[in-house]
Amino acid sequence: MNSKNVFIVFFMMIISNIHAQVYGELSGNVTDKTGQPILGASVFLEGTEKGAQTDFDGNYRITNITPGSYNLIVSYVGFETQTTFNVIVRSKGTPAYNFVLLESTESLDEVVVTNANKISRPKETPLSTQSLSAVEIATYPGSNNDVVQVAQTLPGVSPSIGGFRNDLIIRGGAPNETVYYLDGMEVPNINHFSTQGSAGGPVGLINVSFIDNVTLSTSAFGAQYDNPLSGVLQFSQRTGNSRSLSGNFRVSASEAALTLEGPLFKGVLEDAKTTFLVSARRSYLQFLFEVIGLPFRPNYWDYQYKINHKIDAYNEISLTGLGSIDDFSVEAPDDFDAEQQAQLEQAPFIEQTTNAIGISWRNRFKDGSGFMQTTLSNNTLNNEFTRFEDPENETGVIFSNDAVESETKFRYQLTKFLGDWKLTTGFNAQYSYYENNTANLTDNNFFSTEIDFFKYGLFANVTRSFFNEKLDVSFGFRADDDSFVEDNTLFSTFSPRLSLSYEFAEDWRVNGSLGRYYKLPPYTILGFRDNNDVLVNRDVDYTVSDHYVIGLQHYFGPSASISLEGFYKRYDDYPVSVLDGVSLANKGADFEVLGSEDVATVGQGRSYGVELQFQQKLSNNFYGIFAYTWFYSEFTGFDRNEYLPSVWDSRHLVSFTGGYKLPKNWEISARYRFAGETPFVPTDQEATLANYPEVILDYSRLGEEKLDVFSQLDLRIDKKWNFKNLSLDVFIEAQNVLGQEIPQPTQFGLSRDNTGTIVNPRSLTPIETDSGQIIPSIGVVVDF
Repeated sequence: MNSKNVFIVFFMMIISNIHAQVYGELSGNVTDKTGQPILGASVFLEGTEKGAQTDFDGNYRITNITPGSYNLIVSYVGFETQTTFNVIVRSKGTPAYNFVLLESTESLDEVVVTNANKISRPKETPLSTQSLSAVEIATYPGSNNDVVQVAQTLPGVSPSIGGFRNDLIIRGGAPNETVYYLDGMEVPNINHFSTQGSAGGPVGLINVSFIDNVTLSTSAFGAQYDNPLSGVLQFSQRTGNSRSLSGNFRVSASEAALTLEGPLFKGVLEDAKTTFLVSARRSYLQFLFEVIGLPFRPNYWDYQYKINHKIDAYNEISLTGLGSIDDFSVEAPDDFDAEQQAQLEQAPFIEQTTNAIGISWRNRFKDGSGFMQTTLSNNTLNNEFTRFEDPENETGVIFSNDAVESETKFRYQLTKFLGDWKLTTGFNAQYSYYENNTANLTDNNFFSTEIDFFKYGLFANVTRSFFNEKLDVSFGFRADDDSFVEDNTLFSTFSPRLSLSYEFAEDWRVNGSLGRYYKLPPYTILGFRDNNDVLVNRDVDYTVSDHYVIGLQHYFGPSASISLEGFYKRYDDYPVSVLDGVSLANKGADFEVLGSEDVATVGQGRSYGVELQFQQKLSNNFYGIFAYTWFYSEFTGFDRNEYLPSVWDSRHLVSFTGGYKLPKNWEISARYRFAGETPFVPTDQEATLANYPEVILDYSRLGEEKLDVFSQLDLRIDKKWNFKNLSLDVFIEAQNVLGQEIPQPTQFGLSRDNTGTIVNPRSLTPIETDSGQIIPSIGVVVDF
């Protein structure tokens, strides 16, 4: 722990002795499903006498609350009572909590409490869906407030090889099979140093201070989402403080972030109709690595903002954006170390910028029959990825990828309530631009490419409940086409999906879904050219995946449930590498460029298994999620009859995350992850020696060897202080507290003597790595 952090902890210990009583407050809004404000709804804190009623605009405010953790409950005659669990009230920095109440089929002359607090899922996606609040994300141990790392702990998600990347590997699918949406705007890149053609990277760029909740669907995706094969991760952002200027400053072991929010053009007696929320984050890992002598220099910035304006009672417009500036380089350490020398020689240089910006208009119909949302957005990725023969002096380029990806998107979505029916329909249109200059000495491929095309799609979904809300039925479809891929039509990508949920006994439901999903191959595939300047992949097909899921769910009480699901995913038309003869499902979770090669969409795949999950929302000071997934993941190459285990086929996944609230605003939490023995692709030592420092993998040996099991336990302790003008949260984390070795494929470097001189004749030698270290860290969050 450096002197700066020691001073901070010492300062916290001193000021904790100040005993001035302070209070916090809660505020928010209550509406029905159409967005119509509800007047007179009761909002109260469970276990206290604190509460309030909503005003004409559906707003509420509860004051003079002793800071701490609560469950917040809202009820109104004719509507189902709703609970938000684990609400943390601070003296400063408590966000607004908004509610959308659903009408009840029970008698309208009484407040409905039956099934009020059950952990529920949308009727359109009744299974394979998890939601986390901002509080749950912010206190996850081992995540460093990284939203994507938190999602990796959810049921059915495999840890990346080595456990240090943010790849979402869901139920045996590849890392590029998940799509990401921020307030309805698709965001292709949500990580720093992201893998082009995929989406994973070592650090997420979404600021947890913006988040209202995060939802991960691992099946039964809504028809409005295009291009998912394994998952949809949705980030719902809150709006800025409409009453006063506020913010927070967060500093941790690797970065510092500042967030500000407040009203714009605020009147004297009313809340502002225009609010802002803006943040910037800066890494200092590059300085830390330099001090301790590591060869890596990861340097990044990111920014995020949201401006929201209420035009009137029925119209609202918002401007949303986020982006990053990344620079990953290496520098030789002062003293020779075999492991660091190999890392220095094999590491890529990455200069990457991302930017996403969107404007969205939401219109609520005056007759209360529904609403519509229209979004115009653009996202751009600039990626310079280079490997040098001599990285220390940055000379001798052996691989260079200088690429730009840009998408301009228009999305329209209509939600209409027609009696007992809910209709969701709309369309999307997209203009895509891609250019790339590549020099690949290892594979003798050199090309410059530039393509642009249009992509468009349409969707519709209807939902209705029958038999006094016991049976929920949802049916939908979508279809997509583009002007680039040959022989594709809207009809050829028609993808229906059906979800059913039936309450056959009190507190017991059986759920099922089946659906077909399509994904357009990444731009790296579409824009690849051979040495004759030919776009050899224009004849690719959309990858298709059929999902079949059935599940049983039981509610133990108002805040606890258990579920068991069986799933089967079947893939067709999966891209297969012509060079390596392997499905691209086995690539994309490393520092590389995925898909910039000749492919044939002839591969098949399948992933199937069962998943057990128990969830406890905050009750008796405890909360947690436990999950066990048993599955197989297999893909073919050119031989469609030969299924090989994928590099994600660990067979067993165990995850647990939970916490306990202690008196005086102390909290202890833990995260445990386990993955069984996982196949990996061995190094082709002969080819690697001939092309060193380029590492060549022998895909013909996929499945012959497996990594040891992955097992990691992380712990975290939080302590919160509340003062009149600010609140503080100090947390201490310890990752891998059991000191388990993190399994990784054997790494090779050139044989050298004790001084670092290469031994002739040249040969490769295995590099010993020590990954069983306990990693402590400390962080401070100041809300003001």
